Amino acid sequence: MSLIKEIDYGTPASKSEETVSLKIDGFDVTVPAGTSVMRAAMETGIAIPKLCSTDMVDAFGSCRLCLVEIEGRRGTPASCTTPVADGMVVSTQTDKLKTLRRGVMELYISDHPLDCLTCAANGDCELQDMAGAVGLRDVRYGYDGGNHVKTRDGVGEVNARYLPKDESNPYFTYDPSKCIVCSRCVRACEEVQGTFALTIEGRGFESRVSPGSFGDDFLGSECVSCGACVQACPTATLQEKSIYDIGQPEHSVVTTCAYCGVGCSFKAEMRGEELVRMVPYKDGKANHGHSCVKGRFAYGYASHKDRVLNPMIREKITDPWREVSWEEALGFAASRLRRLQANYGQDSIGVITSSRCTNEETFLVQKLARAVFGNNNTDTCARVCHSPTGYGLGQTFGTSAGTQDFDSVEDVDVALVIGANPTDGHPVFASRLKKRLRQGAKLIVIDPRRIDLVRTPHVAASHHLALRPGTNVAVVTALAHVIVTEGLYDEAFIRERCDWDEFQDYAAFAAEPANSPETVEALTGVPADAVRKAARLYAKGGNAAIYYGLGVTEHSQGSTTVIGLANLAMMTGNIGRRGVGVNPLRGQNNVQGSCDMGSFPHELPGYRHVNNADVRDIFEKAWGVPIQDEPGLRIPNMLDAAVDGTFKGLYCQGEDILQSDPDTKHVSAGLAAMECVIVHDIFLNETANYAHVFLPGSTFLEKDGTFTNAERRINRVRRVMSPKAGYADWEVTQLLANAMGGNWNYTHPAEIMAEIAATTPSFANVTYELLDEEGSVQWPCNDKTPEGTPIMHVDGFVRGKGRFIRTDYVATDEKTGPRFPLLLTTGRILSQYNVGAQTRRTENVVWHEEDVLEIHPHDAELRGVKEGDWVKLQSRSGETSLRAKITDRVSPGVVYTTFHHPATQANVITTDFSDWATNCPEYKVTAVQVSPSNGPTDWQEEYESFSRQARRVEAAE
Repeated sequence: MSLIKEIDYGTPASKSEETVSLKIDGFDVTVPAGTSVMRAAMETGIAIPKLCSTDMVDAFGSCRLCLVEIEGRRGTPASCTTPVADGMVVSTQTDKLKTLRRGVMELYISDHPLDCLTCAANGDCELQDMAGAVGLRDVRYGYDGGNHVKTRDGVGEVNARYLPKDESNPYFTYDPSKCIVCSRCVRACEEVQGTFALTIEGRGFESRVSPGSFGDDFLGSECVSCGACVQACPTATLQEKSIYDIGQPEHSVVTTCAYCGVGCSFKAEMRGEELVRMVPYKDGKANHGHSCVKGRFAYGYASHKDRVLNPMIREKITDPWREVSWEEALGFAASRLRRLQANYGQDSIGVITSSRCTNEETFLVQKLARAVFGNNNTDTCARVCHSPTGYGLGQTFGTSAGTQDFDSVEDVDVALVIGANPTDGHPVFASRLKKRLRQGAKLIVIDPRRIDLVRTPHVAASHHLALRPGTNVAVVTALAHVIVTEGLYDEAFIRERCDWDEFQDYAAFAAEPANSPETVEALTGVPADAVRKAARLYAKGGNAAIYYGLGVTEHSQGSTTVIGLANLAMMTGNIGRRGVGVNPLRGQNNVQGSCDMGSFPHELPGYRHVNNADVRDIFEKAWGVPIQDEPGLRIPNMLDAAVDGTFKGLYCQGEDILQSDPDTKHVSAGLAAMECVIVHDIFLNETANYAHVFLPGSTFLEKDGTFTNAERRINRVRRVMSPKAGYADWEVTQLLANAMGGNWNYTHPAEIMAEIAATTPSFANVTYELLDEEGSVQWPCNDKTPEGTPIMHVDGFVRGKGRFIRTDYVATDEKTGPRFPLLLTTGRILSQYNVGAQTRRTENVVWHEEDVLEIHPHDAELRGVKEGDWVKLQSRSGETSLRAKITDRVSPGVVYTTFHHPATQANVITTDFSDWATNCPEYKVTAVQVSPSNGPTDWQEEYESFSRQARRVEAAE
């Protein structure tokens, strides 16, 4: 193994289809029109010296190192800013150029500290490399430049020019003495990330990079710690602290991030088995070399002291844990599960698969239920997040997944973002969206909160429809009303691609006065004029794409809203090409894959119903066992059945349902009623408080496999270090299956993928060899589309004709009133992820050390609440306390919090109301009251005490 060095072509690639031919240093070169001379040379294998140029940002032309001579032109133009032309003859190495470049480098080096041997960038410094490339041997101006200043000058006086290192950011350091003012970091922050947090202060040799306004440090600035500036920096000015601590890496492995559903590719750069840093991989088709603070830096949980590395068991949850061997733990678990089935029936146990584990691991867990347990009691966390996506898009389009790839955003003219907060939940995609918006695309935001996208540097939404929580269906149908009644629909598309009679029925429904913007304004709180303008923009603004998140699906009418969004796309013809579509932003790294793999109780892998005999036959032949033809239990059903005494055993891999699922008290009651709860995870999570067996898990760094992201992209996950607990998760599941008589004999995840491909049509041609060759593919990947399918429904819908379905608005049963006058909605924050089990064990807690309650100033004043006060948040289900954050990001009557910290247990507040079609919980609409508090509630203190008791581990003898 060696360090993967990606070629930096100096400037971005041209997308022109026209080509240009020229000569560079005597070589014939043909490149797309608009390509820079620098890039054309690099594509030929000729590296022109450069410092201010990198192919992640547009050409800048400031360093004057990349000069070339062009036949017939005067002077020595910069190759980065000079486009190629037909017949151009370029020389990159002449005596004149050599002299000029050495002169430029002399100026740089005269003002740069020469502590190369002790510099963190030694061996990975472009300034060092360029000095060698131009043959610099002497500096006529001396080596006493302004950047060599010390705390005190030569006579002991305080030196006003001295600037100390900025160590405020937990992950990287800023050393102003080493800055060459190439502006690459500033441009990366603007062009790649879109935050505009950095600037250049001063002039000439006094110039320095500055984070925000004068005097700010990086931590206190608007910097979001995405790492783009660090990656762009050619010296040690911006450098990962891990490089200071460990040294330069010596080999790297390309793998996939295990956080959100964007699915970013990274180079895990290593020294032996120690991870030095994660570097975004430029060939990653989902992220193209960009990252966020979580994927780039928040990997420390993998080596955190809280990790459990030995199996543990206990007879009762009131007992302390006892560390045992793998053999004893698996034997204990298997015997308990067999006994439960013998005593209570075959259907008395089940599994919950993980959206954080690989496709292969998830496939095995649902196979464990069906082929070993002999039932269909398998479910996944998608039940509580995106199950309405599967139902709604399946009913309308015929497939349960997003329609476009992320690259499609480059052709969007109008983006409709509803119930999603991409800058916090899917930041790499958000950066691409913001870039497109800065280029002129229009934005419609439908959200109760004023999310960052509504107004952020150089981006502003054309329309923000700040609807009342729970009224999504009414707003979406009102948009359809305008499109229908004003004749803005695409009749040709509908007649060709959809059922015209179904459309006419839906159009008649949408056109009813009850669905007009004026009528629904009283329900939604959104001005009718704003709805009409947004509808017109979506229908007639060009390529229109819908991006939605959990603010759509986590409602009692989540499935109805998804259907409504599909209706909007079909009626306007915004489906089946680049720049359009209906795109769910999946929350977790493999939530799409966990659904694809058959984790739902009614579906086998590939979204095929268990009552389909032909489908069952495929798996019965492959597995050699009969498969039940009736759906099993969903997660809520498992908990209900446990309370009723009929469901007794659960194998829960990589999910923390006690913290993530709604109505915490009901979840805890269900878990407490079970006689064997097996938790398979890397930490003793909240669910483990009720567990009898704990099987230590492995992180994404310790396993091979695949993740499937929100755009259906199947990405390789590659092992970069040995599993700290001894086994990868797929191996643990296999050991449990075999302890129960499964007789499985997989030796590598590639064999599991082969079984998936053999039994699941959309994965038919997927192999590790194909993924290694292509980098990634998007399903369906089969004989019809051997290289995958970036865009769905191009010539026709999967189901044949697109189906329009009426979207009646039915108000949630959760109502506000005198006791509970406010509406609570929940979500995520940039620095944290899901239940926080991973990110809370990293330095990301610097930005979010506790969950807080966002409350509007008007509501806070009515209750005598001030910024930072403890407040009690109470609903019909429970109560908790947390600190208040007073902000106008929420509307009056709406409060908002996150659920990243178990000390808050925000889901003790949420109710058991759920989506009518899928049982997806209604996290986004809970009637609450907020009142001043003195601190944690009695329930929180009792829960904390219980958790401490439940985590006791017997001392080793």
